[in-house]
Amino acid sequence: MVDSPRDASSIALIRGDGIGPELIAATVQVLDAVAARHGFGLDYFDIDAGADTYRRTGTACSPQSLERMRTQADAILKGPVGLPDVRHPDGTEAGVLGGILRTGLDTYANIRSITLLPAVESSLRDPGPIDYVIVRENTEGLYASRGNGVGNRWAVSDTMIITREGTLRVVRRAFELARGRGGAPSDGVRRVTCVDKSNVLRSFALFRDIFTEVSVEYPDIEVEYLYSDAAAQALVLRPSTFDVLVMENFVGDMLSDLGGATVGGIAMCPSGNLGDHAAYFEPVHGSAPELAGRGSANPIGQILCAGMMLTYLGRPQAGAALQAAVRAALVKGTVRLRADGSAVDGAEGLARAVIDEVDAAPVPC
Repeated sequence: MVDSPRDASSIALIRGDGIGPELIAATVQVLDAVAARHGFGLDYFDIDAGADTYRRTGTACSPQSLERMRTQADAILKGPVGLPDVRHPDGTEAGVLGGILRTGLDTYANIRSITLLPAVESSLRDPGPIDYVIVRENTEGLYASRGNGVGNRWAVSDTMIITREGTLRVVRRAFELARGRGGAPSDGVRRVTCVDKSNVLRSFALFRDIFTEVSVEYPDIEVEYLYSDAAAQALVLRPSTFDVLVMENFVGDMLSDLGGATVGGIAMCPSGNLGDHAAYFEPVHGSAPELAGRGSANPIGQILCAGMMLTYLGRPQAGAALQAAVRAALVKGTVRLRADGSAVDGAEGLARAVIDEVDAAPVPC
């Protein structure tokens, strides 16, 4: 069945730095093929943002650009941004957008999908099926101290903050997500795992207490508790037992990269940053400037972001069709990846293989 028709969705594109423009160009080709196949429209407009923007203008994203995204975009598709030599005077990266977009758009939940796709080799010896989601709180935690550290050349303090309201909303988002999934691959049980370090830090103890309060509202969802260090081990030893995990910002940043390493690398991992009134979608990985222009960038994570975006826009069948096309191309071997995760045929060639699968799929009715 074709997704319900409506006016074309307005998509803001942040093409990014390094390999970002290659990934976005390839992904837009795939999106256009899916939209044509399913009978809806997509209107794009570009936003100037990232490290190159900072180098040219002194800001990574202007207030005007942020306001345009907030008021004119139904969703935002973002390529990786940042360049290692573009820095603030304090040494931190100047071209990244996380602090700008996540707080500016109040996209408080970072949804990171960790899935072992068919024909992709895991770094684990016997991984079994891997299909879980990390829900990372996006607007507070340790990263709330971004740009606000206090200190001198002898010592610096960065402050972590966890609030009741911030935790309530991200934990509820995790439980709602679990309700819409099929459960952990190992047993089919819908489960939300709370990851924290509540045995050491009071802020994490608050996070756990609030998680427990919210869990009572979802008696149909099983709960699990893990300390962050134990979770790092468990994601390697028993990844198939996980369904949805929810955690603080910094911990989520680390553990999602660990998870990515078990499913062929972080180039395979999409993410969505969701709020109540805005959303943007980006791959987990960085801009890899050393690969730019070499014809080997892997756009799978970026393309899968587009599938997440279509679902968010109310077109779940189109989103599922895009994801199915990626899987089919991997199974048939028309998408070819090197051991390091780079694409043999580059971003454009990989996109072409996915588009062939989109076009070959049964016509939606």
